[in-house]
Amino acid sequence: MITKLFYSLILSFGLFFSTALSTVVYAENTFTIAYLELKKDPRYKKKRLLARFTGQALGRPFAGAKIAIKEVKYHGADIDTALVLERKTVKKEELSSAVEEFNSKGVQFIILDLPSPETTELIKKFKGKDITFFNISSYDNTLRNEACQSNLFHTLPSHAMLMDALAQFLISKKWRNILVLEGELPEDKQMSSAFQTSAKRFGLKIKDKRIFKLGNDPRERAKNNVTLLTGGNFDVIFIADTDGEYARDLPYQTLKPNLIVGSEGLSASAWHWGWERHGAPQLIKRFIKKNKRLMENTDWAAWMAVKAIATAVQETKSTDYKKMISYLRADSTALDTFKGHASSFRPWNNQLRQTILLTTHNWVVTRAPLKGFLHQENNLDTLGNEERNSKCKF
Repeated sequence: MITKLFYSLILSFGLFFSTALSTVVYAENTFTIAYLELKKDPRYKKKRLLARFTGQALGRPFAGAKIAIKEVKYHGADIDTALVLERKTVKKEELSSAVEEFNSKGVQFIILDLPSPETTELIKKFKGKDITFFNISSYDNTLRNEACQSNLFHTLPSHAMLMDALAQFLISKKWRNILVLEGELPEDKQMSSAFQTSAKRFGLKIKDKRIFKLGNDPRERAKNNVTLLTGGNFDVIFIADTDGEYARDLPYQTLKPNLIVGSEGLSASAWHWGWERHGAPQLIKRFIKKNKRLMENTDWAAWMAVKAIATAVQETKSTDYKKMISYLRADSTALDTFKGHASSFRPWNNQLRQTILLTTHNWVVTRAPLKGFLHQENNLDTLGNEERNSKCKF
């Protein structure tokens, strides 16, 4: 009797297991999500990754996409379709041909891990084509404004969204008087400009702006000496240092005990390993176990891009390009970011609305939008460019 029961259970389990495999692994169709990245991308130089500057990448964000593709393996089950991820790492001059090769295989959704200039140049070449790109690693406001294209979505927040979140926090604390320190890189100027716009929007006072320079040349002490650079009466020092090395030396070196925000101290982030709600701890544990490192902003953005595309397949029960795009652009779309608040893409610039985390090196202090910052349609639109002031024209 026991033997018959044992074999019956084994048979039942075998049937269930084979059915599950046939649904996912042996699905009749496959739907490919492409992932395109730049060979020898300076943002991922070994020296820079090892420095672990605040908010910067700790590795290639493809790691986030790999975690996501495993999580969405059942999203195409209703249409007997398996979702797969295909990665290409190419030189700058090979980007267009890589997209064409993907498209020749029927691939229409491509995740881009590229700097802003390469992204801008690439998407222009495929304007009007049935190909949609997802930006996961550039914060550049220009990509969401003057250089926007209808074929480019953004899962990574813009500088404007991050700086609005930071400004909301500072004004809620009544820390109004700000010294801005700005680096010499174009990216530093973008970040600094975004913060100054946010300061004006929320009522902060920029008391002074000073340019810093990394180095120890005694002839440029006014720029490279932190004590000299930070003299004056300020509540907060904001630093825009996208390279990260100067900002790291700022805390505890200032003339007065100022709060440091921006590229060091209190930072606005898309993601942080210290976030402990909405399913985040489970995702973080899976990521660390697989990659032996912490999960950062661009890792999350890559994860979110795969999840958004897969959700479109699941909800439309289709891999039809136009149906999926309609779903992604719909006001009723609700995407789970693991940060609270249902998210969707803004129809005027394809930016993913999302909660922003305000973080230190080992803690999430709070999240924005903060309580009391309201919007007539969606409170997430208190972060970043609203439709009325957007320069994006599809």
